[in-house]
Amino acid sequence: MPAKPKAPPSSPDDVEAQFYEALQQADLENLMAVWSDDDEAACVHPGGPRLVGAAAIRASFEAIFANGAIDVHPEKVRRLHVNGTALHHVLERVQVLGEEGVQKAYAIVTNVYVLGPQGWRMVLHHASPGMARELQEISEAPSTLH
Repeated sequence: MPAKPKAPPSSPDDVEAQFYEALQQADLENLMAVWSDDDEAACVHPGGPRLVGAAAIRASFEAIFANGAIDVHPEKVRRLHVNGTALHHVLERVQVLGEEGVQKAYAIVTNVYVLGPQGWRMVLHHASPGMARELQEISEAPSTLH
């Protein structure tokens, strides 16, 4: 049974924590509570189309949760906060049960949060398929390209 919706998150980090906790518990109500009511809020699942608006986002997560909770863990979060907007670049580690037992999958994610009348809310979750090599990060480009 889903948990009772929580108090509004007070920071982008709180929104992100509630989002991932809701994924891990297949809790649709708490997951949707982090999303902005903005008609332009969008979500892109790995390899999927752009979903725009709360109804489309909700329907996609409802379908995902029909298969159970998602064992997903945000790693290597990089944050940029500017004037009421927060961008978080995240490496997601997802554990899935396959024919060979538990295996790890990765996604490269951008989560965007805005500060509005309701406090901090998610306006974008864009996930692309990743690989184990994503654990290594290139933080600066070389000065000379060959």
